[in-house]
Amino acid sequence: MGTYRFFNRDLSWLGFNERVLAEAASAKVPLMEKVRFLSIYSSNLDEFYRVRMPVLKAIDQDKDLQDPDFAYREAKRRINLQQQHFGAILRDIIIPALAEAGYNWVYRQALPPAITSMVTSIFENEIKPLLKPVYLNQEHNNFFAENNKLYFGVVLLNQEGSERLAMLNIPSDTLPRLYTVSEGGLKHVLFLDDIVRFNLHLLFNAETVTNCYALKVTRDAELHLEEEVDENIVAAMEKELAKRDYGIATRFLCQPDVPLRHLYSMMYALNLQHAAVVMGGYYHNLKDLSSFPLPEPEYAYPEWPALTSTGEIETASIFDRIQEKDLLLNLPHESFAPVISFFESAATDDQVTEICCTLYRVAKNSRIVTALIQAAQLGKKVVVMLELKARFDEENNIKWATRLKAAGAEVIYSSVKYKVHAKIALVKRTTSSGQAYYGLLSTGNLNESTAKFYTDHVLLTAEPSLTRELESLFHFMAAPKKTPVAKSAITFEHLLVAQFNLQERFIALIDNEIAFAKAGLPAAITIKLNNLEEKILISKLYEASNAGVQINLIVRSICCLIPGVPNQSENIRIIRIVDRYLEHGRVFIFHNNGNKAVFMGSADWMNRNIYARIEVCFPIYDPQAKALIENLIAIQLQDTEQAVLLDAALDNQPIKPTNGHRAQAEIYKLLKAAH
Repeated sequence: MGTYRFFNRDLSWLGFNERVLAEAASAKVPLMEKVRFLSIYSSNLDEFYRVRMPVLKAIDQDKDLQDPDFAYREAKRRINLQQQHFGAILRDIIIPALAEAGYNWVYRQALPPAITSMVTSIFENEIKPLLKPVYLNQEHNNFFAENNKLYFGVVLLNQEGSERLAMLNIPSDTLPRLYTVSEGGLKHVLFLDDIVRFNLHLLFNAETVTNCYALKVTRDAELHLEEEVDENIVAAMEKELAKRDYGIATRFLCQPDVPLRHLYSMMYALNLQHAAVVMGGYYHNLKDLSSFPLPEPEYAYPEWPALTSTGEIETASIFDRIQEKDLLLNLPHESFAPVISFFESAATDDQVTEICCTLYRVAKNSRIVTALIQAAQLGKKVVVMLELKARFDEENNIKWATRLKAAGAEVIYSSVKYKVHAKIALVKRTTSSGQAYYGLLSTGNLNESTAKFYTDHVLLTAEPSLTRELESLFHFMAAPKKTPVAKSAITFEHLLVAQFNLQERFIALIDNEIAFAKAGLPAAITIKLNNLEEKILISKLYEASNAGVQINLIVRSICCLIPGVPNQSENIRIIRIVDRYLEHGRVFIFHNNGNKAVFMGSADWMNRNIYARIEVCFPIYDPQAKALIENLIAIQLQDTEQAVLLDAALDNQPIKPTNGHRAQAEIYKLLKAAH
């Protein structure tokens, strides 16, 4: 492994975000969707600064590169170039297209005189009561800038000619970020920021406003939990969450024309001497562009209604259907309704005695968790492995944990050491022929909201070899931490479970292909992941490539495997797909001398997934389901419209020649024909 080369994980992630940004510039993308891609890019970058830049700055070392400071400096360089591209897309593509559509986006422009009175009225009636200016004291750090909140640094001149600074909140967490003011058949779209900026004289009427700078502070999002808090993890989590927005500042983002004297004064007064100073644009938190007021349907993607099977309307219960045949759902092209039916039927079915499931990220108003609560209230045994440490979903999960416990459900929390990232459920039901088991295994969260725009796969099955092993895993997770079930006492022959056998089984499957290749037989591996980082598994893929195994990878985001390197990865091809839906499923296909082995699951090949999480990958045994998954992945590998090739320089290369093949559209068409 020491002789192999790897991409830096964070630079690779920035390459993915660059690919997102490219969609905003694409002539094939409808106008409102272009704006949404700008929003996604901005949201991603904010999270990068909260989660990854603190790590890059603290470690200040990349073991794969000679220059120990390279990754941090290169990340800043790439981000700066991307931000310039972001501005060019707005200026040269988005704003002119909006003008053609009858929208005047007042972006770094003076307010049109015809609407100033209306804007002032909005300011006086809606905005001014929520503004809380604070004067900065140059001798004391007397103001705390909250994480990713919008502020103005306002420069004021009093009647004696003395200058001072004030911090002013922009209440975008309470009010709309974008306002529409109609006049003369034209719709003017304004930032909340500009409405405040135009009316500052009404707020500081005793002083003269000489300048105003847009800024925000990004803070480290890491939560720090100790292993010994396991027994009181909810209280410990709530305590840490209360501190999250007050973490160490990692970025001080301000508009580019701030004079140094004002910049340093604000940095000192806000105690930001150790934060990275980033000269960004004149508007921040552009993730708010997702709510841009452009409602006309012709500017959005055409509707692709989720497909439903005629069987979903039949009188037979969901459990009878699963007992008869495995049910494979391909989201979001196909309806999430059978998953909801699985839980709601389990809650009300008199024959169901027990429901077990894992929850990682759930919807704000989850029908699934509501069904679990109902089941517990009806006296069924309900066991929920609820992961409180799902980043940025902690508060929502604590809320649901409290409600589940109040209803009588048994709620289990993972240890501080491991997150439970598996997406599984098990229902036990008494039938005339005895106890029956029904399993749910998914590549994505049990979340009816994200099921509308994440591509995932869900298997509903009564296959005994899978359901019995699910039961063993739930027994392991539910065991009291003081008297844990010995891992050595549990074996998994069918499921691949991180912390038990997942990495070893994947290595064995790759070794199997290496053996076929060395024997002169066809050998191939196709893997679809969100992220690929773990070096032992990557090195095994390098070994397979050197043995002649043909390897195709679909990696949406982080990818540390370098393709196309002589004596390392000459037989490895990597594509990224970014389209209207977020590619999220994990699929693993091994040629196996023609008897293909197909697995799906929750696990990316990241260090965290392999070493610090409970993950579950599962085999697809049903021949029809297996053939369908192989077909769907083959369609994605042929994408020439939304896919790009990742090259050895970490760049996204267009696939040429293009042939109009767009995988998500082709998959929808295929599944629609089957329905």
